[in-house]
Amino acid sequence: MKNILNKLFEHQKLSQAEAKQVLVDIAAEKYNAAHMAAFMTVFMMRPITVAELAGFREALLELAVRVDLSDFNTIDLCGTGGDGKNTFNISTLTSFIVAGTGNKVAKHGNYSVSSASGSSNMLEFLGYKFTNDESVLKRQLEKANICFLHAPLFHPAMKAVGPVRRELGLKTFFNMLGPLVNPSQPQNQLVGVFNLEVARTYNYMLQETDLNYGVLYALDGYDEISLTSPFKLFTKEAEKTISPKDLGLKKLKQSEIFGGNSVPEAAEIFKNILEGNGTEAQNNVVLANAAFALKTFDKKLDFEIAFEQAKDSLLGLKAKKSLELIVE
Repeated sequence: MKNILNKLFEHQKLSQAEAKQVLVDIAAEKYNAAHMAAFMTVFMMRPITVAELAGFREALLELAVRVDLSDFNTIDLCGTGGDGKNTFNISTLTSFIVAGTGNKVAKHGNYSVSSASGSSNMLEFLGYKFTNDESVLKRQLEKANICFLHAPLFHPAMKAVGPVRRELGLKTFFNMLGPLVNPSQPQNQLVGVFNLEVARTYNYMLQETDLNYGVLYALDGYDEISLTSPFKLFTKEAEKTISPKDLGLKKLKQSEIFGGNSVPEAAEIFKNILEGNGTEAQNNVVLANAAFALKTFDKKLDFEIAFEQAKDSLLGLKAKKSLELIVE
């Protein structure tokens, strides 16, 4: 690791093969906590390259516990997190709304590093039992249109860095990797990221894959469509800037999508929205994200129609039913 660190401190970049090997060695617990913290810190001080990110991704997918859900046409709606905005669990709610429309969701997620409640914190609090049993996950997809892949059960390689990440308490390149390493390798993905540079890096990298994807970044710093500002959407076909007004929706204040200061507070907001009792602002944010997820499945779908399908799922309590079915 000293050689790698010296190379990085001299402002050199890693090749894809070097990046992959470092992560394989981290997983094999070859390095101490100080070395790992130093390694992670480098990528907080300069942008990660496409080759480095691709190498890290390759290592994690190779080391992952894989599940084959290819019988289903699934989507993942996992954001990077790390935007420091402490919103309610928008991507998790969006996942249940998409499932409520009859589409299949294989959501990858983890405990929060930088906000009060990540998707894993939320689902665990609501009584969901994490599993990496393929037959159970398939049954959940059949019955509820959704299953949840709790990252630590699928990425034993991450165990080595968990304590260091928690002690740092900052977003690292591992936040960036989370959405790229769904062990079921879904065919579709709508992913939110925490800055524009990462959005472009993702776009360059995903161009080279068969994935049908959209990459989102709200221009005021959110890793999802926040409706508090215009947002960027990158797809294989184009890069667009879209404002709430373009969607016929009101621009929101940041305080309207605040997520609470603890897991119980976040869960209260989550359940309230899922029961159809969200505020107009809360509903519109999750419905806008769900509509773009539906448009990821079907490029020709009009936003207005997708929004109405999402609304029917949320206010018709179909999204809530999906949650009930997987918690059973």
